[in-house]
Amino acid sequence: MTRFRTIDLLVTVLIGAAFGVAFLGYGQLYTLIGPLTAAFKPAEGLLAGIWFLPAVLAALIVRKPGAALLAEMIAATLEMLLGGQWGWGTAVSGVLQGGGVELAFLLTRYRRFTLPVAVLGGVLSAALEWVWERFAYYPEMSWPFAIAMLGCFVVSGAFLCGVLGWAAARSLVATGAVDSLAAGRDQVRTAEA
Repeated sequence: MTRFRTIDLLVTVLIGAAFGVAFLGYGQLYTLIGPLTAAFKPAEGLLAGIWFLPAVLAALIVRKPGAALLAEMIAATLEMLLGGQWGWGTAVSGVLQGGGVELAFLLTRYRRFTLPVAVLGGVLSAALEWVWERFAYYPEMSWPFAIAMLGCFVVSGAFLCGVLGWAAARSLVATGAVDSLAAGRDQVRTAEA
């Protein structure tokens, strides 16, 4: 269960790398919506869940302890190295976001790869990321606004990370593209039963 095969490692790295490149473009969305969220800055938190997706996808597809953290760290580090706008803070975010997802699956001893666990992973990632952003990026924000931002982070983590990540993983499994991984093997066993 805990040993990574070469295919597990490759898929985890590919998930992280693909998101790392995609995050460069996604980061620009924050610049574009800046005028829209200027009046209510906490609304930016509604976009946060996408940042946690590599961790949830890796956890749901590879199903190995550490896959979520590794995928998220690769995505964050690659984004940072390619010139992402948040610099070294991106790596800190990667640790917190991947760690939140790992914690959710650890609570089930890496035995349940269900929608509720994926949603919990998104929520825990959101909470950890909020703590970092509250003090690193928004120290001047009032506490009522900061709590509103936490709410936006949690909603986004639940839906854009948990639900969307779970749906994406199920879609990949349905194609047969991940049959050699734990998620694909579980699907085959379920179909045979």
